[in-house]
Amino acid sequence: MLPAYFVIHKVQKSQGLRRGFYLLVPSDKRWPAWLDLLQGLTGLLLVIFMWAHLFAVSSILLGKPAMYAVTRFFEGALFFATPQPWLVSLVALAIFTLFVTHTLLALRKIPAGYRQWRAWIIHMRGMRHEETSLWLLQVVTGLVLMFFATAHLLELFIHPADIGPHASAARIADGGWVLGLVLLLSVEVHAGVGLYRLIIKWGWFGWGDTVHKRRRLRRAVYALIAFFLLLGLATQQAYLRIGQEESVRAGLRYSPPGMEVRH
Repeated sequence: MLPAYFVIHKVQKSQGLRRGFYLLVPSDKRWPAWLDLLQGLTGLLLVIFMWAHLFAVSSILLGKPAMYAVTRFFEGALFFATPQPWLVSLVALAIFTLFVTHTLLALRKIPAGYRQWRAWIIHMRGMRHEETSLWLLQVVTGLVLMFFATAHLLELFIHPADIGPHASAARIADGGWVLGLVLLLSVEVHAGVGLYRLIIKWGWFGWGDTVHKRRRLRRAVYALIAFFLLLGLATQQAYLRIGQEESVRAGLRYSPPGMEVRH
Protein backbone atom coordinates (compact mmCIF):
# COMPACT_ATOMS: atom_id res chain seq x y z
CA MET A 1 0.00 0.00 0.00
CA LEU A 2 1.28 3.46 -0.85
CA PRO A 3 2.08 5.73 2.12
CA ALA A 4 -0.03 8.78 2.88
CA TYR A 5 1.40 12.10 1.74
CA PHE A 6 0.82 15.50 3.26
CA VAL A 7 1.20 19.08 2.06
CA ILE A 8 2.02 22.08 4.23
CA HIS A 9 -0.87 24.52 4.49
CA LYS A 10 -0.21 27.93 5.99
CA VAL A 11 -2.94 29.60 8.02
CA GLN A 12 -2.53 33.36 7.64
CA LYS A 13 -2.92 36.01 10.36
CA SER A 14 -5.77 37.56 8.39
CA GLN A 15 -8.00 34.67 9.42
CA GLY A 16 -8.49 36.11 12.90
CA LEU A 17 -5.25 34.81 14.40
CA ARG A 18 -2.47 36.83 16.01
CA ARG A 19 0.12 35.02 13.93
CA GLY A 20 0.18 32.39 11.26
CA PHE A 21 0.96 28.72 11.73
CA TYR A 22 1.27 25.62 9.58
CA LEU A 23 -0.89 22.54 9.26
CA LEU A 24 -0.14 19.20 7.63
CA VAL A 25 -3.05 18.46 5.34
CA PRO A 26 -3.45 15.05 3.63
CA SER A 27 -2.84 15.31 -0.09
CA ASP A 28 -4.98 13.57 -2.68
CA LYS A 29 -2.03 13.43 -5.10
CA ARG A 30 -0.50 9.97 -5.31
CA TRP A 31 2.31 10.61 -7.78
CA PRO A 32 4.90 11.37 -5.04
CA ALA A 33 4.21 7.93 -3.60
CA TRP A 34 4.59 6.30 -7.01
CA LEU A 35 7.89 8.12 -7.51
CA ASP A 36 9.05 6.85 -4.12
CA LEU A 37 8.04 3.34 -5.11
CA LEU A 38 9.94 3.63 -8.39
CA GLN A 39 12.98 4.99 -6.56
CA GLY A 40 12.89 2.04 -4.18
CA LEU A 41 12.51 -0.53 -6.96
CA THR A 42 15.36 0.91 -9.04
CA GLY A 43 17.52 1.05 -5.93
CA LEU A 44 16.72 -2.56 -5.05
CA LEU A 45 17.59 -3.71 -8.56
CA LEU A 46 20.90 -1.86 -8.37
CA VAL A 47 21.70 -3.42 -4.99
CA ILE A 48 21.03 -6.91 -6.35
CA PHE A 49 23.15 -6.22 -9.43
CA MET A 50 26.08 -4.79 -7.48
CA TRP A 51 26.20 -7.71 -5.08
CA ALA A 52 26.01 -10.15 -8.00
CA HIS A 53 28.70 -8.14 -9.79
CA LEU A 54 31.00 -8.33 -6.77
CA PHE A 55 30.55 -12.09 -6.56
CA ALA A 56 31.38 -12.30 -10.28
CA VAL A 57 34.61 -10.28 -10.11
CA SER A 58 35.63 -12.03 -6.88
CA SER A 59 35.77 -15.29 -8.83
CA ILE A 60 39.44 -14.38 -9.29
CA LEU A 61 39.90 -15.64 -5.72
CA LEU A 62 39.17 -19.12 -7.08
CA GLY A 63 41.82 -18.75 -9.75
CA LYS A 64 42.24 -17.37 -13.25
CA PRO A 65 40.20 -20.14 -14.94
CA ALA A 66 37.19 -19.28 -12.78
CA MET A 67 37.42 -15.60 -13.68
CA TYR A 68 37.88 -16.51 -17.33
CA ALA A 69 34.71 -18.61 -17.24
CA VAL A 70 32.75 -15.69 -15.74
CA THR A 71 34.11 -13.38 -18.44
CA ARG A 72 33.08 -15.76 -21.20
CA PHE A 73 29.61 -16.04 -19.66
CA PHE A 74 29.08 -12.28 -19.87
CA GLU A 75 30.35 -12.35 -23.44
CA GLY A 76 27.63 -14.81 -24.42
CA ALA A 77 29.48 -18.13 -24.24
CA LEU A 78 26.17 -19.96 -23.77
CA PHE A 79 24.80 -18.69 -27.08
CA PHE A 80 27.75 -17.77 -29.31
CA ALA A 81 30.80 -19.71 -30.49
CA THR A 82 33.02 -16.63 -30.24
CA PRO A 83 33.13 -13.89 -27.57
CA GLN A 84 30.72 -10.99 -28.07
CA PRO A 85 32.03 -8.04 -26.01
CA TRP A 86 29.15 -5.86 -27.20
CA LEU A 87 26.97 -7.76 -24.72
CA VAL A 88 29.05 -6.23 -21.93
CA SER A 89 28.41 -2.79 -23.42
CA LEU A 90 24.70 -3.58 -23.54
CA VAL A 91 24.66 -4.54 -19.86
CA ALA A 92 26.65 -1.41 -18.96
CA LEU A 93 24.15 0.74 -20.86
CA ALA A 94 21.18 -0.90 -19.13
CA ILE A 95 22.72 -0.44 -15.69
CA PHE A 96 23.62 3.16 -16.50
CA THR A 97 20.01 3.87 -17.50
CA LEU A 98 18.80 2.32 -14.26
CA PHE A 99 21.41 4.27 -12.32
CA VAL A 100 20.45 7.62 -13.88
CA THR A 101 16.76 6.96 -13.22
CA HIS A 102 17.43 6.15 -9.59
CA THR A 103 19.70 9.19 -9.19
CA LEU A 104 17.15 11.62 -10.61
CA LEU A 105 14.45 10.23 -8.34
CA ALA A 106 16.73 10.45 -5.30
CA LEU A 107 17.91 14.01 -6.01
CA ARG A 108 14.43 15.38 -5.41
CA LYS A 109 14.77 14.37 -1.74
CA ILE A 110 18.05 16.22 -1.15
CA PRO A 111 17.82 19.72 0.38
CA ALA A 112 18.24 22.43 -2.23
CA GLY A 113 20.10 25.50 -1.09
CA TYR A 114 21.83 26.73 2.04
CA ARG A 115 18.70 27.38 4.10
CA GLN A 116 17.33 23.88 3.62
CA TRP A 117 20.66 22.29 4.48
CA ARG A 118 21.00 24.50 7.55
CA ALA A 119 17.50 23.56 8.74
CA TRP A 120 18.25 19.89 8.18
CA ILE A 121 21.57 20.02 10.06
CA ILE A 122 19.86 21.73 13.01
CA HIS A 123 17.21 19.02 12.92
CA MET A 124 19.83 16.25 12.82
CA ARG A 125 21.80 17.69 15.73
CA GLY A 126 18.66 18.13 17.76
CA MET A 127 17.34 14.64 17.07
CA ARG A 128 20.66 12.81 17.55
CA HIS A 129 19.01 9.89 15.80
CA GLU A 130 21.07 7.14 14.18
CA GLU A 131 18.75 6.71 11.22
CA THR A 132 18.88 10.43 10.44
CA SER A 133 22.67 10.19 10.35
CA LEU A 134 22.40 7.15 8.09
CA TRP A 135 20.39 9.23 5.63
CA LEU A 136 23.21 11.78 5.47
CA LEU A 137 25.72 8.97 4.90
CA GLN A 138 23.60 7.69 2.05
CA VAL A 139 23.44 11.15 0.49
CA VAL A 140 27.22 11.59 0.65
CA THR A 141 27.97 8.17 -0.84
CA GLY A 142 25.30 8.74 -3.47
CA LEU A 143 26.92 11.98 -4.58
CA VAL A 144 30.28 10.19 -4.82
CA LEU A 145 28.71 7.46 -6.94
CA MET A 146 27.24 10.03 -9.33
CA PHE A 147 30.75 10.69 -10.59
CA PHE A 148 32.76 7.52 -9.96
CA ALA A 149 30.11 4.99 -10.98
CA THR A 150 29.45 6.97 -14.15
CA ALA A 151 33.16 6.86 -15.01
CA HIS A 152 33.32 3.12 -14.40
CA LEU A 153 30.23 2.35 -16.48
CA LEU A 154 31.50 4.57 -19.29
CA GLU A 155 34.79 2.69 -19.27
CA LEU A 156 33.00 -0.66 -19.55
CA PHE A 157 30.77 0.65 -22.32
CA ILE A 158 33.69 1.92 -24.42
CA HIS A 159 36.11 -0.95 -23.71
CA PRO A 160 33.93 -4.03 -23.16
CA ALA A 161 36.69 -6.45 -24.17
CA ASP A 162 39.04 -5.26 -21.43
CA ILE A 163 37.76 -7.60 -18.76
CA GLY A 164 39.23 -10.91 -17.69
CA PRO A 165 41.98 -12.27 -15.43
CA HIS A 166 44.83 -10.37 -17.08
CA ALA A 167 43.04 -7.33 -18.50
CA SER A 168 41.26 -6.51 -15.23
CA ALA A 169 44.43 -7.11 -13.21
CA ALA A 170 46.47 -4.84 -15.49
CA ARG A 171 43.89 -2.06 -15.21
CA ILE A 172 43.82 -2.23 -11.41
CA ALA A 173 47.62 -2.46 -11.11
CA ASP A 174 48.01 0.59 -13.37
CA GLY A 175 46.14 2.80 -10.92
CA GLY A 176 42.60 1.55 -11.32
CA TRP A 177 42.68 0.36 -7.72
CA VAL A 178 42.00 3.94 -6.59
CA LEU A 179 38.72 4.10 -8.51
CA GLY A 180 37.96 0.55 -7.42
CA LEU A 181 38.51 1.33 -3.75
CA VAL A 182 36.34 4.46 -3.82
CA LEU A 183 33.61 2.56 -5.65
CA LEU A 184 33.79 -0.37 -3.24
CA LEU A 185 33.41 1.79 -0.14
CA SER A 186 30.71 4.01 -1.62
CA VAL A 187 28.67 1.26 -3.26
CA GLU A 188 28.59 -1.12 -0.32
CA VAL A 189 27.75 1.55 2.25
CA HIS A 190 25.14 3.15 0.00
CA ALA A 191 23.59 -0.19 -0.90
CA GLY A 192 23.47 -1.45 2.68
CA VAL A 193 22.00 1.72 4.14
CA GLY A 194 19.60 2.01 1.22
CA LEU A 195 18.35 -1.53 1.72
CA TYR A 196 17.81 -0.87 5.42
CA ARG A 197 15.86 2.32 4.76
CA LEU A 198 13.84 0.59 2.05
CA ILE A 199 12.79 -2.19 4.43
CA ILE A 200 11.84 0.33 7.12
CA LYS A 201 9.99 2.64 4.72
CA TRP A 202 7.76 -0.02 3.22
CA GLY A 203 7.44 -2.18 6.32
CA TRP A 204 8.72 -5.37 4.72
CA PHE A 205 8.49 -8.50 6.89
CA GLY A 206 7.59 -6.37 9.91
CA TRP A 207 11.28 -5.79 10.63
CA GLY A 208 10.74 -2.13 11.49
CA ASP A 209 7.79 -2.60 13.82
CA THR A 210 9.72 -2.24 17.08
CA VAL A 211 12.94 -0.65 18.29
CA HIS A 212 14.34 -4.11 19.02
CA LYS A 213 13.62 -5.35 15.49
CA ARG A 214 15.16 -2.24 13.96
CA ARG A 215 18.28 -2.71 16.03
CA ARG A 216 18.59 -6.31 14.87
CA LEU A 217 18.01 -5.25 11.26
CA ARG A 218 20.73 -2.60 11.49
CA ARG A 219 23.17 -5.15 12.86
CA ALA A 220 22.35 -7.52 10.02
CA VAL A 221 22.86 -4.74 7.46
CA TYR A 222 26.15 -3.69 9.05
CA ALA A 223 27.30 -7.31 8.90
CA LEU A 224 26.39 -7.46 5.20
CA ILE A 225 28.31 -4.25 4.52
CA ALA A 226 31.35 -5.61 6.36
CA PHE A 227 31.19 -8.91 4.47
CA PHE A 228 31.07 -7.28 1.04
CA LEU A 229 33.79 -4.79 1.96
CA LEU A 230 36.11 -7.61 3.05
CA LEU A 231 35.28 -9.60 -0.07
CA GLY A 232 35.95 -6.57 -2.25
CA LEU A 233 39.26 -5.79 -0.55
CA ALA A 234 40.42 -9.39 -0.93
CA THR A 235 39.45 -9.27 -4.60
CA GLN A 236 41.35 -6.02 -5.14
CA GLN A 237 44.42 -7.53 -3.52
CA ALA A 238 44.22 -10.59 -5.77
CA TYR A 239 44.04 -8.45 -8.91
CA LEU A 240 46.94 -6.30 -7.71
CA ARG A 241 49.06 -9.40 -7.15
CA ILE A 242 48.25 -10.80 -10.59
CA GLY A 243 48.89 -7.40 -12.13
CA GLN A 244 52.54 -7.62 -11.09
CA GLU A 245 53.17 -10.82 -13.06
CA GLU A 246 55.49 -10.51 -16.06
CA SER A 247 52.94 -11.94 -18.49
CA VAL A 248 50.39 -9.33 -17.45
CA ARG A 249 52.90 -6.48 -17.60
CA ALA A 250 53.88 -7.61 -21.08
CA GLY A 251 50.25 -7.42 -22.22
CA LEU A 252 49.88 -11.14 -22.91
CA ARG A 253 46.36 -12.49 -23.09
CA TYR A 254 45.24 -15.15 -20.65
CA SER A 255 44.70 -18.53 -22.27
CA PRO A 256 43.45 -21.48 -20.19
CA PRO A 257 44.67 -24.91 -21.29
CA GLY A 258 42.68 -26.16 -24.26
CA MET A 259 40.82 -22.88 -24.83
CA GLU A 260 41.24 -20.05 -27.31
CA VAL A 261 43.44 -17.10 -26.45
CA ARG A 262 41.57 -14.41 -24.60
CA HIS A 263 42.13 -11.94 -21.79
